[in-house]
Amino acid sequence: MTTTTRTGTAAAARPTTDLRATPPRRRPRERHPWTAAEKRRVRLGLAFVSPWIIGVLVFVGYPLVYSFAISLTRYSGMQEATWVGFGNYAAAFIDPLVHTAVGNTVFYAAIAVPLGIVVAIVIAIAMNQDVREISWYRTALYIPSLIPTFALAFIFVVLVNPQTGLVNQALKVFGVPATNLLGDPTTAKLVIIALAQMGAGNAALIFLAGMRGIPKTLYEAARVDGAGPVRQFFALTLPLLSPVILFNLITGISNGLQVFTEAYVISSGTGGLGSPDNGTLFYMLYLYKNAFSYAQLGFASAMAVLLFLAGMLLSGLVYWLSKRFVNYDVTGE
Repeated sequence: MTTTTRTGTAAAARPTTDLRATPPRRRPRERHPWTAAEKRRVRLGLAFVSPWIIGVLVFVGYPLVYSFAISLTRYSGMQEATWVGFGNYAAAFIDPLVHTAVGNTVFYAAIAVPLGIVVAIVIAIAMNQDVREISWYRTALYIPSLIPTFALAFIFVVLVNPQTGLVNQALKVFGVPATNLLGDPTTAKLVIIALAQMGAGNAALIFLAGMRGIPKTLYEAARVDGAGPVRQFFALTLPLLSPVILFNLITGISNGLQVFTEAYVISSGTGGLGSPDNGTLFYMLYLYKNAFSYAQLGFASAMAVLLFLAGMLLSGLVYWLSKRFVNYDVTGE
């Protein structure tokens, strides 16, 4: 009896192990060393991309770091820099001309970028027509984007001249009196917005490539279902062009925030940079004036850093919103 009790007690005290409850130990993954051929391919790949890497480091990375360092100082470019910390950033936030420049730039970008996308899509549709002379039409529609921006700006100054400009001559035919379009802050910005549309040919070529990549079977199925050209455009072409629209939107915002040449040329001939009444004082133009006219490189660098952060923020916002309207499915199956 005593032996049985001891045996039972020992059995109860002995820990039981359930083999099914214990997961098997994973063997450490063996790391195979690269073969000589793989190392050679990596070296060749790095050699091929090294010009791009060096270019990014020299022309993008270094200027960004140097601009941020200069933005923390008071520096004229001639004398030694004086440390001011974030004083330039504080000054930028309270500078009324910075507020004016930001307002002008936002006004320009808010109109020029969407309008440019619409104009580019219309040009791409014209380039995508199935006619014998399409190559000539494509060339004619793309040529304006090859003209340098400063040359286009000079041409527009002549076109909107209140006395002899073709624009005012055409308005007189409809009974509209001659108007100095560059003498009013709002109309001067609208002239620059119209000038920017002359470069829509670059975006149009990208849209054309996107349109040519849409399977024709989708349009054939839509025609069988009774969809007309307008319905096909809004139900097929536009949704399937959404990745291209996203790309052109990002590049358009970047270019819109950095508008400079048009305002520089037009305002220089109408009373000074930013005239009339600071109506064309865009952000980059005011940054240029601080750097090279006022010799305030530290303040100008702070403005550049703020512009970079604003561009990154807007790009991130657009990418986040793009999840709702960008469609990457272009298969015809």
